[in-house]
Amino acid sequence: MALRRIERSWTAWRGRAVEPIIRESLARALPDERWPDTEEIGGWWNRRNNPEVDLIGADKGPVAERIHFVGSVKWFDQRLFDRHDYDTLVRDGDLVPGVTAATPRIAVSRAGFEPGLPLQQWGPDDLLAAWRS
Repeated sequence: MALRRIERSWTAWRGRAVEPIIRESLARALPDERWPDTEEIGGWWNRRNNPEVDLIGADKGPVAERIHFVGSVKWFDQRLFDRHDYDTLVRDGDLVPGVTAATPRIAVSRAGFEPGLPLQQWGPDDLLAAWRS
């Protein structure tokens, strides 16, 4: 019974399980030429946990002076990060204090990305490369 419950709900909670690893991978990869002043990678949510923004790149922590990017993690086997995911990221990211329309958006996806989305894209190989360097 416990195994069936885990198998049924695996896709719902595995994203949360990998988010800390993804944040640490990005922290290892940054700062870089795109975000030379990004020193902290975290997440953001309000008191109701709705919305929740998976990735925040900032100049410092725990309280940032500048937000360098906001991002989303989608860790599905087959489903691409798509326009709906992007639109949700923009809507929710705009609620983060310090974010403007000019703040870059990023996404991390296991399965890839719908073509044409205006964001920085990270996949599994990019995350693994952060640990190799």
